[in-house]
Amino acid sequence: MTIRNIARERLERGELSLGVGLRQARTVDTGKLMRTAGFDWLFLDMEHNSMDLDCAVQICVAAQDAGITPIVRVPGWEKFHATRALDGGAQGIVVPHVDTPELAARMVEACKYPPVGHRSVTSALPQVDFESPPLAEVTAEINASTLLVIMLESPQAIANADAIAAVPGVDILLIGCSDLSMEMGIPGKVDAPEMEAAVRTVVAACAKHGKHAGFGGVGSPEVIERYIGHGMRFVLCGSDLTIFLAAARQRTAHLRALPLE
Repeated sequence: MTIRNIARERLERGELSLGVGLRQARTVDTGKLMRTAGFDWLFLDMEHNSMDLDCAVQICVAAQDAGITPIVRVPGWEKFHATRALDGGAQGIVVPHVDTPELAARMVEACKYPPVGHRSVTSALPQVDFESPPLAEVTAEINASTLLVIMLESPQAIANADAIAAVPGVDILLIGCSDLSMEMGIPGKVDAPEMEAAVRTVVAACAKHGKHAGFGGVGSPEVIERYIGHGMRFVLCGSDLTIFLAAARQRTAHLRALPLE
């Protein structure tokens, strides 16, 4: 039995792992569409979104078969948000607003099976096509393939990056650049020196502890390239909403500019 996680495989090969946020999408063909567009993972946003769990897990199950990794950002730290998404088919959990290693460890306990954490076991899961392999085998395989992504969105979180990266069971540290810029008192200035210093801090912490570094909330291609150059590899590089708006504006601008006789 082998559970594939395309996003993790990219990272383990030292490649870019590119994700797209889902805010408008509500249909199961979304994963196939975004895979065709070249993305490696879906970021199903249940923090800033009205998407419910039922919709999210249906997209997750379809995404697995489409060859793109479904990752759910949960709205809070209560373990049932994360465990229900995982039991429903998510292959990763993003936890927002984690400032301390203690909170990161709490989320490991919720999201990983023993001996890594204390996630409760249920019956056949979509990650194994609802088969029932030996319990020790399936829990070890799911632990190994599931991504736990910890979001750093405050100066306190950046200061604790080394300690958070050291927590066993954490896989990725993801800077939320929008909220971090707000907390730093530089709203929207995601290319500011303070932000670049935070990127370097997180990359160094991840390299030290064998974890992966990522970021989201940056729209400028030049800034994205710069942060990739610093060592970021897990990149949330847009959303269905921003991509749709950009393409729609380009189309209407082109047509409005046509000469009419």
